[in-house]
Amino acid sequence: MIEGLNLNWYVALTHPNGEGKAAMQLERQGFETYLPRYRKTTRHARSTRVHPAPLFPRYIFVRFDAAKQRWRAVNSTSGVTYLVGHGDRPSPVLAGVVEGLKRQEGSDGFFELKSAAQRFKTGDAVRVVRGVFEACQGFFEARTDHDRVAILLDLMGRKVRVVLDGEAIVAP
Repeated sequence: MIEGLNLNWYVALTHPNGEGKAAMQLERQGFETYLPRYRKTTRHARSTRVHPAPLFPRYIFVRFDAAKQRWRAVNSTSGVTYLVGHGDRPSPVLAGVVEGLKRQEGSDGFFELKSAAQRFKTGDAVRVVRGVFEACQGFFEARTDHDRVAILLDLMGRKVRVVLDGEAIVAP
């Protein structure tokens, strides 16, 4: 802790896909930032790409003393939309939240998110949240390749096996 300062964590809303830019600009101004990330897998055509992605899209944590530091500069920082708060004052994050998040990071600095295969077991009820079968309900059958899963949907009176991206299903 910096001598004489009562530092708290605050949340800043960023521009879409602007978390990294906002963090870099705030750090240049002397603010401490925290941007929790995970490794996101994206598929396009026949290629798969893994890249860092924010755990909380459009949000970053910023640490400062609201009583002694020029925190209003955060609102005018490139990449930042505004500090989250009540009225014209930013609201501090509850003590221990950011520290708790940091403890859950892997040694590589990334969060390990559970895949659908880890979240569900055979026979669990699931609901499709995106794609052609959006809003359909079915049962988890198995993990196929990579992050794809097989589910059984009840379509036109019979069970049909459908293979989807694991992120397209949730518990009902």
